[in-house]
Amino acid sequence: MEKRDKGSSPMAMTGSGGDENEDVKTTMRTAETLLRLVPMALCVSALVVMLKNSQTNDFGSLSYSDLGAFRYLVNANGICAGYSLLSAVIVAMPRPSTMPRAWTFFLLDQVLTYVILAAGTVSTEVLYLASKGDTTITWSEACVSFGGFCHRALISTVITFAVVICYAVLSLLSSYNLFSKYDSPVLTYPGKGIEIATFHG
Repeated sequence: MEKRDKGSSPMAMTGSGGDENEDVKTTMRTAETLLRLVPMALCVSALVVMLKNSQTNDFGSLSYSDLGAFRYLVNANGICAGYSLLSAVIVAMPRPSTMPRAWTFFLLDQVLTYVILAAGTVSTEVLYLASKGDTTITWSEACVSFGGFCHRALISTVITFAVVICYAVLSLLSSYNLFSKYDSPVLTYPGKGIEIATFHG
């Protein structure tokens, strides 16, 4: 008679599969936590650069607070940094992902993506006007006189768009985490009694 391999018993295989699933979940949780911490660092960088952005010369003085678009960029990056830190802490906790939690992350990630995108867009428009000017609205080429100010504003805006990219990825991830909880729709063929899943996970 052949000896039975104890290592291939059903109980051993089940335990091994459970350990692998747990390792995958831990890896995914760590990756998402890091992905949420990256935009926090970027938001703080963009915020600090803009907060320190002011210039005084023979033509006068100019500060980020003089322009509404740059004030909005500072506020948006501050909110985004706070949310990124909070969400990273929550994700890092080894708790089961519930439906309310998945919906919350999905909605907030979407909102923050558009908030930070708007901040980068309006700041880009102001920088373009400050660089090129617009005689129809009597906007002079301020960057000719305040080159340092425009350079720092450009750096802050570029960092902000890097945050947009991070949040676009986070939005896709939270969308997947949410909708993967729902069962695939089933197509039923009348009269044949055949049911086929539309999607295969």
